[in-house]
Amino acid sequence: MQNARKQLVEDLARECRTVEDIQAMMKSLFRDTIQQVFEAEMEDHLGYGKHSSEGTRSGNSRNGYSKKTVKTKFGNADLQVPRDRNGEYEPQIIKKYETTVNGLEDQIIGLYAKGMSTRDIEDHMKDLYGIDVSPTLVSKVTDKVMPAITEWQSRPLDAVYPIVFLDAIHFKVRKDNRIINKAAYSVLGISLSGHKEILGIWIGENESASFWLSVCTDLKNRGVQDILIACKDGLSGFSEAIHAVFPRTSIQLCVIHQIRNSLKYVVFKDQKALIADLKAVYQALTLEEAELAFSRFSDKWGSKYPLVIRSWENNWTELTSFFSYPAEIRKLIYTTNTIEGYHRQLRKVTKTKTAYPSDDALRKIIYLATVEISKKWTMPLRSWKQCISQLAIFFEGRLDKELLS
Repeated sequence: MQNARKQLVEDLARECRTVEDIQAMMKSLFRDTIQQVFEAEMEDHLGYGKHSSEGTRSGNSRNGYSKKTVKTKFGNADLQVPRDRNGEYEPQIIKKYETTVNGLEDQIIGLYAKGMSTRDIEDHMKDLYGIDVSPTLVSKVTDKVMPAITEWQSRPLDAVYPIVFLDAIHFKVRKDNRIINKAAYSVLGISLSGHKEILGIWIGENESASFWLSVCTDLKNRGVQDILIACKDGLSGFSEAIHAVFPRTSIQLCVIHQIRNSLKYVVFKDQKALIADLKAVYQALTLEEAELAFSRFSDKWGSKYPLVIRSWENNWTELTSFFSYPAEIRKLIYTTNTIEGYHRQLRKVTKTKTAYPSDDALRKIIYLATVEISKKWTMPLRSWKQCISQLAIFFEGRLDKELLS
């Protein structure tokens, strides 16, 4: 095999003088090789060779060829697909209705996953391989990932996740000749081993607690029995939705989300000073120290911004939940930055697209981008061994079975 390959390369080198010559030769080599595979498939199908006498009165025989043009990374290739009289032969290497080969399909999907528009993919294929790739073809090729998305979205999950982050990211989608906002509900779990994992992505209308209830229900149906700590934003009814499915879960409201919401009611010239005073609250060493700092904050700003004070008071229990844990866990859960980091990476991929033609188009790009992003999540979170040991103490008995299995 090695000698044959070396001889082939030497023959190509003697024949070719330019890059275009090499590409033309590779295209010819690809076509001739596929043609030989077709012949071998037909021979295997019939059970005898092309001109063998065994075919006489066998009940089936060759019946000429049909033409087929396929798109390859070497350009368009015109093939002759053999036929049998009974019409039973089905090509295996390139299926009956396929017009692209797997290598090219993989490349189109890879470009799509990086956020390239249909027009960009079309231009790229034209410039590189001289192939006309229509938007319809790109759509058909990328549609082939839909079964994988369905399988991924319904895959069984772990029984217990120590920490889960829940947040939504919004996109524009066309619907009935209008462009509307759609929420992609994302759930990022930290496994017992400390690895990040996207548990699922659900497409819905504007973010709502009722939809989050259906998300939590889906997680439970897929095998999640317990979540120790859930980190989320301040959406009304969100905590009730989580507790309806996972009643023992401890809720941590994202402090950074709370600060952002507070700043909506603060004039610009006061924002810097107000944020500095809030730092004394959420960066306190103990809950008692945080309560004292908030009392001072309330005295200073209460008369000017009563809505801000009231919001912190109403959410105080969930905002200060992280004070119950040691520093390693606190740093991890007091914000939803872990899942927001994932969303920022999604934005890098989707920023070139102003609106998606359908929910499925949005699902495809999010799924493909998530697969690429997840490839980098090979290492557990920093200080995770310490965190999981501390969580096992704080949530006594709820991790024992999983950690020992």
